[in-house]
Amino acid sequence: MAIDGTAGASDGTAGAGELASRREWIGLGVLSLPMLLLALDLSVLFLALPRISGQLHPSSPELLWIGDIYGFMIAGFLVTMGNLGDRIGHRRLLMIGAAVFGATSLVAAYSVNPVMLIIARAVLGIAGSTLMPNVLALVSNMFKNSKQRNLAISLVMSCFMVGMAIGPLVGGVLLTYFWWGSVFLLGLPVMVLILIVGPRLLPEHRNSQAGRLDPLSVFLSLAAILPFVYGIKELAASGVGWQPIVAIVVGLVCGTVFVRRQRRLPDPLLDLSLLNNRACSGALAMLLFSAITISGTCLLFIQYLQLVLGYSPMRSGLWLVPYTIGMIAGYMLAPALAQRMQPMYVMAGGMVVSIIGYGILTQVSGGLAMTVVGMVIAIGGLAPTVTLGIGIVLGGADPAKAGAASSLSQTSSELGVALGVAILGSIATVVYRARLVIPGQASHQAAVAAKSTLSQATQVAQHLPGAIGSALLGSARRAFDNGFDVVALVNAVIVVVLAVVAVALSRHTRAAEAAKAEDAQQAPEAVPAAARKG
Repeated sequence: MAIDGTAGASDGTAGAGELASRREWIGLGVLSLPMLLLALDLSVLFLALPRISGQLHPSSPELLWIGDIYGFMIAGFLVTMGNLGDRIGHRRLLMIGAAVFGATSLVAAYSVNPVMLIIARAVLGIAGSTLMPNVLALVSNMFKNSKQRNLAISLVMSCFMVGMAIGPLVGGVLLTYFWWGSVFLLGLPVMVLILIVGPRLLPEHRNSQAGRLDPLSVFLSLAAILPFVYGIKELAASGVGWQPIVAIVVGLVCGTVFVRRQRRLPDPLLDLSLLNNRACSGALAMLLFSAITISGTCLLFIQYLQLVLGYSPMRSGLWLVPYTIGMIAGYMLAPALAQRMQPMYVMAGGMVVSIIGYGILTQVSGGLAMTVVGMVIAIGGLAPTVTLGIGIVLGGADPAKAGAASSLSQTSSELGVALGVAILGSIATVVYRARLVIPGQASHQAAVAAKSTLSQATQVAQHLPGAIGSALLGSARRAFDNGFDVVALVNAVIVVVLAVVAVALSRHTRAAEAAKAEDAQQAPEAVPAAARKG
């Protein structure tokens, strides 16, 4: 397939909207850099946490906030930043975010105490929230052709997965030869490059008719997402308690008020009319539940590598590479298949493949090889849902509101990650506790600790006499495997439902594409002229 926009319908690139030129494809390379950086920044920090603990001596709550505040800020500000990009320009906001991210990376690298690092991580999260929605909004506006847009999204998301894959390796090398702050300096050269070449290669896109930003809506969006995500994470980490329950309730109440306000405002922060499109709302739901299954499965797989097999973080990171490659392969294969059949059918086909993978993962006790194969098939099979789902959401939105649409898709995925860790992690914990057999010689205190998590059971087993400790550790690892098996079965059921939904929604995507193609034929010059300006 030609990517310079010179090919015609004969090569399969025909679709709704004009073909992109060579400049757009070069600009896509620039847009891929922040996605790579975001993934690196997410994955390298966890390797650095032990060094940070030894140098800055944070308390337990401070250490948790160092790890979590970045993700909280990204999730909380996605909606606002995507919408702000529609108003002031996606390229402009991307440049501002890149500059702030680069400068704050220096502050984080040379932090002298935990509070300074927490604040720096929070600002990095806010700056990071400007990157992903505006990258996808620019992709949506640069690639009008639906087939090319799917390919562009696949390439961008593949860069994100590459960052996740190489993050542990890059972080391991940096921590071997340099101090812990070096992991934050990865962002500097990337952001400098974006600031230099971005204005030359990236077109500006904004909604010239957008009204003023509603401060109350911004507050309500933060008050809805931040407490909800915090509450879900606390439930997953500490179990049921009044604090996470209150946080979730506050988030749901604020979310309800936010939605009602958006329906009344003439120029809302989040245009909920996108949800009236069944294909778009269905794609958002599939992004949400795909993120739930992927995040929950990856959480258990990492624990399996480190706690069941006893691998080091570096060795565990290497075993994450195969399923990352599988997901990249799924990202790249999806656009080619979507040229030959409806995107929803491609997504449904990938889900069938994923179901096979989750079936294999119900037999984790079969060993590492079987587990890795199951991960590759299960996660790789859901890759088309991610890339084509984002394409459906962006393609169904008004180009002037591409930032809001992209932020909605990313918020759906962020919430899915939080829910997957909490819900599927809780299911695995319930099964673990039910299947764990405590040796009769173990004390009550040891039994209580061992029943909390596999990590605790491993520590308890090390302090028990040889045969008793071995029996407890063996039982704990088998109980964890049982929990993994049950989660894989639950995921298989979820994906079966998603596949049925994808097939049922296929006619709505077909109708939407036909309508867009008809509009493009009636007014072929109107959109491109405006879109390329700036």
